[in-house]
Amino acid sequence: MPHQGPSDTTPSPASVGDENPFADALVCVAGLGVSGPPVARALLARGARVVVVDGRDDETTRRVAAELTEAGARVVLGETPLPEGCDLVVISPGWRPDSPLAERAAEAGVEVIGDVELAWRLKPADQVWLAITGTNGKTTTVRMLESILRADGRDALAVGNVGTPIVDAVLPDAEGHVHDILAVELSSFQLHWSESLRPHAATVLNVAPDHLDWHGGLEPYARAKGRVFARGTLRVVNTADAWSVRLAEEEGDPHTPLVGIRSDTPRTGELGVVEDLLVDRAFVDEPHSSAEELATLADVRPAAPHNVSNALAAAALARSVGVAADSVRAGLVAFVPEPHRIAHVARVAGVDYVDDSKATNPHAAAASLNSYPSVVWVAGGLLKGAEVDDLVSSAAHRLRGAVLIGADRARIREALDEYAPEVTVVEVEGPAADAPEGHTVMDVVVAEATALAGEGDTVLLAPAAASMDMFTNYPERGRLFAEAVHRLG
Repeated sequence: MPHQGPSDTTPSPASVGDENPFADALVCVAGLGVSGPPVARALLARGARVVVVDGRDDETTRRVAAELTEAGARVVLGETPLPEGCDLVVISPGWRPDSPLAERAAEAGVEVIGDVELAWRLKPADQVWLAITGTNGKTTTVRMLESILRADGRDALAVGNVGTPIVDAVLPDAEGHVHDILAVELSSFQLHWSESLRPHAATVLNVAPDHLDWHGGLEPYARAKGRVFARGTLRVVNTADAWSVRLAEEEGDPHTPLVGIRSDTPRTGELGVVEDLLVDRAFVDEPHSSAEELATLADVRPAAPHNVSNALAAAALARSVGVAADSVRAGLVAFVPEPHRIAHVARVAGVDYVDDSKATNPHAAAASLNSYPSVVWVAGGLLKGAEVDDLVSSAAHRLRGAVLIGADRARIREALDEYAPEVTVVEVEGPAADAPEGHTVMDVVVAEATALAGEGDTVLLAPAAASMDMFTNYPERGRLFAEAVHRLG
């Protein structure tokens, strides 16, 4: 049976040679955000001399600094010096390659890695990593994968860019337990700072313009994603995404298996959809002549096309370690979607209201819009330089109306005027002057969208933009939308 179970037991770098390469090493941990404190504690536990630096010096940072100082680290706030005699820098994922600290380290010949690379070097040799990256869908897919693995009785945990910090997941807990399999969500930042990472299997779900200022363009951004395929990793490829295919071919090892996923009938070596069934023609005894049913479309929630693709990617990664077909179905049924991801809020007077506030870029919004035939689109916010012409032109035939909010709504209005001139557009700047207590700008948005919608339509919050111009974050944006819908109903 092809590709079932880990292909080898290649030890991780930390298990080769020196039992504890960090003992008495001087390590600079850059950043006191989510990843920094777990990294510092892990290094201290291995006898490293740890210096933590962070350019911030506020109350929250000082509190974390005090805890690490008590644990034995030296902490420098308000500046980011490279400690003299430094052996290694472990940098927080969001720090840019051209940050002063990273540049000083490069000039001094000091290796700079991220928390994921450190975790790879610390992990037990027999711990299996299944990795997921892409512009959109990572969190959903990694959670689906965790659910499928657990349904199969595997000791699995979702980590990385979600959930448990990855460094904590490779170390024994208080009872000395370490998980057997990690479902690892990886951002382009984390992959940029990873050198020797070699998951058992990995996927690039999709690539679309995002974080281009950080990486310096689409090509280096995509190449960072493609690093997940390097060094002999089994490659799971989204055949509908040109970058996914290209990165697997150009960044991956051609001698390792390549498994495709598609939204229609799968070919040999692929997973796909036949009528209303998710089927496998890769991890079966006779892939040229047979297929195995994994689940039905009804088992995928929501069954939007891009979410079915997420489910197939999760299934392929799970099947690469021998998970049974029945467990794929059980895991998908047990999976609870994260909030604000194509979440059905309510149906009022024959109109569906859907919260996809997590659609913070045009690529995500396009997937959401393609899930519904007739849409009143709620969009806008901070585009971060992203272009929306392709999004609007491809979705124009689905749009019954549009309600625009946020700092960059004029740019979306321009695209609508050019590519969907017949669509009625309403712009909303803020809450009504005479709004009752507790009512927000979303009450105005929902009221305007409702006025444009007819029976059978979907009022869809899929902003294609970030939220910080008007809201604390995308969850708050989605929550206020849902609350306004419930007040309407």
